[in-house]
Amino acid sequence: MEHFYSIHFNRWKRWLVIIGLAFFTAGILFFYNNGIFSVFSTEETGAFSKGNADEEAIGLTFNISWGEERVHDILEQLEEHQVQATFFLSGEWAERHPDIVEKISEGEHEIGMLGYRYKSYLEQEKEEIQSDLIQANEIFEKLGYEDVRLLRTPSGHFNEDIIDLAEQMNYEVIHWNVNPNDWENPGTDLITDHVMKETENGDIILLHASDSAKQTAESLQTILPGLQNKGFQFVSVTELLNQAHADAELIE
Repeated sequence: MEHFYSIHFNRWKRWLVIIGLAFFTAGILFFYNNGIFSVFSTEETGAFSKGNADEEAIGLTFNISWGEERVHDILEQLEEHQVQATFFLSGEWAERHPDIVEKISEGEHEIGMLGYRYKSYLEQEKEEIQSDLIQANEIFEKLGYEDVRLLRTPSGHFNEDIIDLAEQMNYEVIHWNVNPNDWENPGTDLITDHVMKETENGDIILLHASDSAKQTAESLQTILPGLQNKGFQFVSVTELLNQAHADAELIE
């Protein structure tokens, strides 16, 4: 009987170890895929995701890494409602579409970068990331944009080492805290409802102007006047940074 209990116990022990490893692995994958890492205090390094909660200013941001069609409709909506936004562009895309970059700039929108190639920095070595940022900077300078200091990492993936490297290269890493996943095209109502319900003072909204985002421009027809009617003022990310000062909320 003692031998039976020993075997039974060992089996349970083995299963507990397997289950524990499974949960651990799942947790690692969750944090990796969502770009969520250790909590940084406001005194330490981190990615900027929210401005001053006491100000009714918000930042509307768009990522572009491919395509050339959807962005024009979005720019028309921004012009119609007199809204300033910040566009994060991959250097590779900007190099191929200098005329659209100029159109964005002429609309008095702010320009940030997504690096050169739109590839997760978590999949690259430090030297590769550094090279990617240098290449992106060279492209923007060549196009006449010599002071692009705002950086949004591809897919929002980063860790403390990536933040440190970016800061060493004089970049401010920008994240977001309102994300309706418009690139998945869940429907204009879902995109609109998410943004309208979740946006608060100081928030940074993530939308996309790549051609994959087929419902974003239509959603803006409701989102832009809707947020303005709530009393929000659209400002550039740089202005949010200036308003936030040392009280910026960092990524958790």
